Amino acid sequence: MSVSPSGLHTGIDTSDAYPVHYRFSPATKGNQHLVVVFANIAAPDDYGWSNGVFDKLRANVLWIRDDFEGSNSYYLCKGMDFTLERSVVTLIANVMNSLGLTPDQCTLWGGSKGGSAALYFGLKYGFRNIVALVPQFLIGTYLQQKHPAIGRFMMGQATEANIQVLDRAIPDLVASGANRGANIYLLSSPQDEQYPVQVEPFLPLFQGYENFNFIFSDSPYITGHTQVTRRNVPMLMGLVNFLIDGIPPRLGQVVNGRERPDTDRSAIDAFLKATSQVRDTFPAPLVHAPFPGQQVRPSVRFTGFAPGAVRVSAWERGTFLGSPDVAADGSWSWEPPKPLSPGDHLVRIFAVDASGFASPTTDVAFRVENAYAAPRF
Repeated sequence: MSVSPSGLHTGIDTSDAYPVHYRFSPATKGNQHLVVVFANIAAPDDYGWSNGVFDKLRANVLWIRDDFEGSNSYYLCKGMDFTLERSVVTLIANVMNSLGLTPDQCTLWGGSKGGSAALYFGLKYGFRNIVALVPQFLIGTYLQQKHPAIGRFMMGQATEANIQVLDRAIPDLVASGANRGANIYLLSSPQDEQYPVQVEPFLPLFQGYENFNFIFSDSPYITGHTQVTRRNVPMLMGLVNFLIDGIPPRLGQVVNGRERPDTDRSAIDAFLKATSQVRDTFPAPLVHAPFPGQQVRPSVRFTGFAPGAVRVSAWERGTFLGSPDVAADGSWSWEPPKPLSPGDHLVRIFAVDASGFASPTTDVAFRVENAYAAPRF
């Protein structure tokens, strides 16, 4: 096992028939929970949800790599030999037992291929929480149609009998009532081209499950299978944090999305413009010195004119520099408390009136000479 500077552990469990590669991040603040992450097809390095979004969860996180002899496997089998599945569940058990946790303190999580794995392992082996995002229920049929190379690895030969075995793997578990007390969260969308075949026909099988939740994401911003999970990341992060804290939500069958991107915004745009803190009718301040392109010493002094203002505000690259007062006649002057560094500078200055309204900005570009530069004659 190796440990990265961020505390992410990588290792290979060889305690069963197939070596299983994993990544592991320990819980922060002593949280007693394990999130097991299964990978989708085309996940980076065959690890799902490994882009940093889970890095700050207050839970132990186990990412399992779906790469066996150079192929994905749905974490299930090679040539219909399901000892590969046993090797995967052995890894999960080894990590869980080493942490002193039980299946009731685990969340199985995955999207697409990983969602199918989360359902399969969660139902078959009795894990408490299952989050399956746009899974495939008919695994064999899907592989034959979309990923025949993976199908050949898993089935050896894509016979009708082998396809049926994989197609029935998850539906038979659900139909039998396996792990009926699990908290199950299934996400899909009408914009997912796989929904009518891979998800919708199997929803009735979950009748009788104590806490089955179906989130139907009907959003015009979803354009296909790969967009469903991405569109729902904020909601899903809320869900996983509830589960980590031992608070499984009861949502039932709900619909989210239904945004209206073509909504008329003219009224709110008019209101925002009318009440904007920046007033186009309030003139931008004049800057007399330094003038554009001037070369100045580090202890530069700014002067200018801002009629109607009580102060001006100076900023550079988003950093506040100062806010000198404006005299009654509109004149102002200011010297930064610290000398400016040598080189090119672009300072933005705007005026502020007594009510707090601001003017548009005036930009002044100049160059600060080195304090020790040779004198010019």
